[in-house]
Amino acid sequence: MAASTPYQPLPNTFRQSVRDGERLIGGWASLASPITTELLGLVGFDWLLLDAEHAPNDVLTLIPQLMALKDSPSAPFVRPPANDSVVIKRMLDAGFFNFLIPFVDSAADAQRAVAATRYPPLGVRGVSVGQRGNRYGTVANYFDIANDNICVVVQIESRAAVEAIDEITAVDGVDAVFVGPSDLAASYGHIGNANHPEVQAAIAHVFERVKAAGKASGILAPVQADAERYLAMGSTLVAVCADMGLLRNAAQAVQKHFMQR
Repeated sequence: MAASTPYQPLPNTFRQSVRDGERLIGGWASLASPITTELLGLVGFDWLLLDAEHAPNDVLTLIPQLMALKDSPSAPFVRPPANDSVVIKRMLDAGFFNFLIPFVDSAADAQRAVAATRYPPLGVRGVSVGQRGNRYGTVANYFDIANDNICVVVQIESRAAVEAIDEITAVDGVDAVFVGPSDLAASYGHIGNANHPEVQAAIAHVFERVKAAGKASGILAPVQADAERYLAMGSTLVAVCADMGLLRNAAQAVQKHFMQR
């Protein structure tokens, strides 16, 4: 995707880039602020994840951030707090087209996530004729094209999910698989240590199986050396920074320079 071209949700060419396995570098937005999200959007990442699972976001804080990204080349992703069809419906209506669904442990979980993003008969998404997602009813053919323009990425965060990776990846409508390294490490008994060899072996296994199925894989890796390693392992949808960490690290560096000498 061209870094100078503002992201357009329809048609969702970003979804096709994900499905094609293009290298797509992203960032993580947890501060729930349209100002910081707008700033990150101007940097020019391929995508930005607006987090509503581990950040104080809801629909009313997410919409101003979507507005802040309207001139950005960064495709907005959203992570809902749970694999919940009602929550996902509200985020679809708010204008999101790209979803990272947390804690998908089985094919049934993945099928439920996809169904939540599709109108009947392919899914269970509720119908509203005038909402922000279809530009308040001004997209005349929205109901005909919406299903084909929603990107669903499912998050692998447990030992059970790793063991079911082939079945999860095979679900129709799952565009990519994304590893959550922190929760995965906890599931393997190594909380706080995603670099433990057992966890790294599980991550490598996920990447290998997903690639064998012809789909893309991703991961959150705000440490540069980790991101480089995962890219070398074949992951293509990689988040290389997070707003909260960037702010903390920069503030700590300034504090250390002036106050710890």
